[in-house]
Amino acid sequence: MPKTRAEVEELLERLDDCSADELEGQDVDFKEWGRDARAAVTKAVEWAVCMANGGGGTIVFGVADDLIGRANAVVGVSSSVDLNRLRQAIYDRTDPKLTPVFDELEVPEGTGRIIAMHVYPGMPPYTDTSGKGLIRIGKDCKPLTGAMRRQLLFEMGDTDYTGAAVGPVNSQSLSAAAMETLRKTAAQERAPADLLDLGNEDLLEAIGVVRDGQLTRAAVLLAGSPTAVRAHVPHYTWTHLRMSSDTDYSDRSDGHDPIPVALTRILDRISADNPIETISQGPYHFEYRTFPEIALRESLLNALCHADWRIASPLLIKQYRRRIEMTNPGRLVGGITPENILHHAPVTRNPCLVDALVRLRLINRSNLGIQRIYTSLLIEGKDLPDIHEVGECFRITFRASNVSSSFRAFVAEENTNEIDLGVDYLLILQHLLRHAEIGTTEASRLCQRTDRDVSDILLRMEKDLGYLDSGGNRNTYWTLRPEVHAKLVLGAGAEGSRKLEWEVAKTRIMNVIRRQADRGEAPLVNSDVRRITGFDRHQVYRLIHEFVDEGRLRIDGHGRAAEYIYRDEPEDQR
Repeated sequence: MPKTRAEVEELLERLDDCSADELEGQDVDFKEWGRDARAAVTKAVEWAVCMANGGGGTIVFGVADDLIGRANAVVGVSSSVDLNRLRQAIYDRTDPKLTPVFDELEVPEGTGRIIAMHVYPGMPPYTDTSGKGLIRIGKDCKPLTGAMRRQLLFEMGDTDYTGAAVGPVNSQSLSAAAMETLRKTAAQERAPADLLDLGNEDLLEAIGVVRDGQLTRAAVLLAGSPTAVRAHVPHYTWTHLRMSSDTDYSDRSDGHDPIPVALTRILDRISADNPIETISQGPYHFEYRTFPEIALRESLLNALCHADWRIASPLLIKQYRRRIEMTNPGRLVGGITPENILHHAPVTRNPCLVDALVRLRLINRSNLGIQRIYTSLLIEGKDLPDIHEVGECFRITFRASNVSSSFRAFVAEENTNEIDLGVDYLLILQHLLRHAEIGTTEASRLCQRTDRDVSDILLRMEKDLGYLDSGGNRNTYWTLRPEVHAKLVLGAGAEGSRKLEWEVAKTRIMNVIRRQADRGEAPLVNSDVRRITGFDRHQVYRLIHEFVDEGRLRIDGHGRAAEYIYRDEPEDQR
């Protein structure tokens, strides 16, 4: 959606700390107004079309997007640019017609004037009058290809492959085994009992997949007989391969089962080669799968219900020894990309099918599936999946990684204290276990949140939860507090693991010193190291002199003012 005038002004204020390019996103862009008036108007038409097809947004004219510092970036728009003529030109040269709203802002920089063009979402697809179209995807305007036009039609509900009627309900069209599995699976997810007590046809009618006695493809996908599935959804199939190498497999299984049956069969096959790791915590022993079952189930459900079953391609699961790849036909829809998938509003290609699964409690409308996938991995300290679009397909790849019992125990302890660590908090904590610090821009990218939202999260983690310390002139980066870092790495019984804690502290300090040197910032002194590690003055003295003995640091000055200077390479290698 377009930005308000106040939001545009706030973005301008932030140009002193970052470039305009860093502030751009799905619904906001910054552009300079070219000297060639005719070419500038043509570009304005293109950008209006791009934003309209991407769900609406704001173009701010008169700002260079690659310069830092407001005085440098704000170059302004000439007073000769007439907004009424510009509005008329965009209206005349778009199809269907677009009528943007313009805000004229006075600024002290450049020409003293910038223009914000607000484009509201309507009924895409839009093109210019020559038939050329663009669509906003992330921070870019991409060509509105035939596949994307079809995708827009899906999102608008003009066509729902799963909602089309395919014939009357009869004994040959439904599978008794599939209906039984559907009821059992829905009961496990606590679907309403009065819904599950209905007869087969009444149940399917209640969830919207039987209409006026006619089966939809969604009904076939949920409870159809093998004959009905092949007849009415001929491209629907799944394939599971146990890969012995990148080019060979040792075992294969294919199926045309309705979704509830397919889900069970695929998960059973994956589980046969999904090793269990046993972790001891005090008197208890906990078992963890290499690939968390919650993540696998949610990924498979997403693939089965959001796939484009018009494409002659299966849901393909390749299971290697150390990774699992799931590829389903159909790209992401509704402006969702791998870079914003975590918190994007839910959009579906198959509304009829998805509505039925929601009523059965098998999925939800809140786009929580991807968050559940991330959370199930993060709380065990495992690597996040790789998400890609490959041609006309969507792929998610899980890689084997070790469980962190100390991190899992930390999350459990916080839950006991009624602190619910959502996916954003888990992402930041896991990042800081692998990196010395995190800044707002990096956290924004990591969490797929706006800078403002992620700043609030970081502030709460610092002030309310006590997990982080801030640093820099304007709190420009955050680090884990020493006691939290030790607990996440070493667990609740870390008090006796002084040697490991010492090595952890050394790694953190060397990372910070190297970062300070790379940025040209002032070197650390004893008090800085005490704050970061929680050590006393004498412990810091020992730690720093270990670095000096290793040739990794040198000390400038004496006493409290002594500065610790990073060496590019040990002295014995010079």
